[in-house]
Order: sequence, then C-alpha cells, then structure tokens
Amino acid sequence: MTMRGTPEEHYRKLERMYLAAPINAFFRPSVAIAKGQAEIGMEARREFFHAAGALHGSAYFKVLDDSAFFAVQSLVTDAFVLTASFTTYIERPVSEGALRALGKVVMASRSIFIAEAQVLDHLGREVARGSGNFVKSRMSLSADIGYA
Repeated sequence: MTMRGTPEEHYRKLERMYLAAPINAFFRPSVAIAKGQAEIGMEARREFFHAAGALHGSAYFKVLDDSAFFAVQSLVTDAFVLTASFTTYIERPVSEGALRALGKVVMASRSIFIAEAQVLDHLGREVARGSGNFVKSRMSLSADIGYA
C-alpha cells in the first residue's frame, strides 16, 4: 500500500471523492474518515421512505456499506476497494431525524478486509448493523475517480 502524502491528506481526498459521487447529490450525506474507521451522517428524509412511512432498507444499507467501505479504504492508499459481500440487519424503523453510521475495520490482510458498521438514530439508539467483506480492485486511486 503505497502512501502518497500523509494519512490525513489521504482521508481528506477520500472524503472529497465520496461527497462528489453522483448518488450523494440525492442522499446528501456527511463523512469523516480516520485510520480504520469512518462516520457517515444522513438525514432521514421522506424521499427515502417506503409506503409505511419509514426508511426503506436501501437507506440503511447505504450508510452501513459506505461507513464500512471507507473504514477499509482509509487503510488502502493505492487501489479502489470493492464490497465483495455485505450483510445488513435492520433493528427498528426510522421515520425522522439524523442517522449516524459508524464503520470500523475488524480484520485486514493483504487480500481481504472485514469491516463492521452500526447505525444510530437521532436519540443515539442502534437501529441497524452490518458487516462486510472488501477486496482491493485493479483500479488505482486517482483524480479520474475524484480522489484529489
């Protein structure tokens, strides 16, 4: 894992890359990345609700996967990481307030990474959790994908 610049510069580049992703124009999340961990914030908006008036499972998955992914990506400085698998557990419905997803790496080797994440609601209650396997791709981290 070749480091270009300081770890802090790497984390800030990852944050800019994340926020510039086209999908995030819709979800409007916040992000903070540090070594082996990431925090994603997102408001529970009506646009994310299913017919019963609470968050659709895709919104839980997005913040869980994103926080776990960027926890792993914080450790990988030479290649873009991919989610190989991810298991999501939705524990309670959310229909208002801010969500905060906390991801952390729990195992790292040269070829595979495992990360866990949990989502807290605006009252600090856990509403979802998940874990995933991540692998390095052949795609380099570069300005072409927003890593700048």
